[in-house]
Amino acid sequence: MDTLLKFSGSATPASQVVKSHIAPRLTLRSLSFTACNFGIDKTNIQQHNVSFKTKTQHLLWDNHRISPQALDLGSDSSPISVSPSQKVKQFYACINNKDLRQLGELISKEAQFDDYSFLKPFNGKGEVVNYYNTLTSSMGQNVKFKVGHICEGDGYTATANWHLEWKRSRVPFTRGCTLFEFTNEGETLTIKKAVVLIESPIKPGSVALTLLKTVTSLFDDFPKAADWFLSSHHTVLKAITKIYSMLIAPFIVNPLLKWYIKCWSIGARFFGYIYNVAVYIYRIFFNGK
Repeated sequence: MDTLLKFSGSATPASQVVKSHIAPRLTLRSLSFTACNFGIDKTNIQQHNVSFKTKTQHLLWDNHRISPQALDLGSDSSPISVSPSQKVKQFYACINNKDLRQLGELISKEAQFDDYSFLKPFNGKGEVVNYYNTLTSSMGQNVKFKVGHICEGDGYTATANWHLEWKRSRVPFTRGCTLFEFTNEGETLTIKKAVVLIESPIKPGSVALTLLKTVTSLFDDFPKAADWFLSSHHTVLKAITKIYSMLIAPFIVNPLLKWYIKCWSIGARFFGYIYNVAVYIYRIFFNGK
């Protein structure tokens, strides 16, 4: 460093000569370097532009795919974790397991169950739970509901067809279909209404068509009476049941039923005695050998 400081004045022309030769090379190298960097940056920018375009296209495509689902949900509907079909499965599982507490949680407070086997529907949560309490006690330990197909409809509705099984063997004349209507109570679905259709053990066949033809002809011949009957058929059925319970049942039906039950009990005892005698004879003649 000392020599450079001492001879700085004499070295000036040489350094200028060196700078004059080196400067163009440096400028060319710097220009080529910057041009090369510019080319790299340009290609990188083009690649970023292409990737950005593809990403935006994918986002637009995903938005188009998601938008119909968002439209189906609607602005007023709240997210529900369980579907109506799953609620139907839980409903029949509670009946099979005789879990009335969980069954009550699935039923709305203002529920209405209309079983066509009864004259009146069951109104309110209390009546519905009492009905299924009687039903589960009548089913015993081996009878279960076997649910077939479950179909969901518009809104919170579902339909299920079912039959009864005893130890996984189908019980005849127990096919049925239930139509469910649900309501959204907070964040849970509860059963608001149910209509139960049960297979009749009586198969009238063509007799039903003949009866239908007779009834419709009577309606056509007496339109005023038909209007009165159709508007107040519940009153007519109540009157018929009262007449049956007061006049027919105590004097005709009940004695016949008692006689029928006695006949079956006598027959059962007779066959029981025969079975015991047969077992006794078998033990004497075959066990002795």
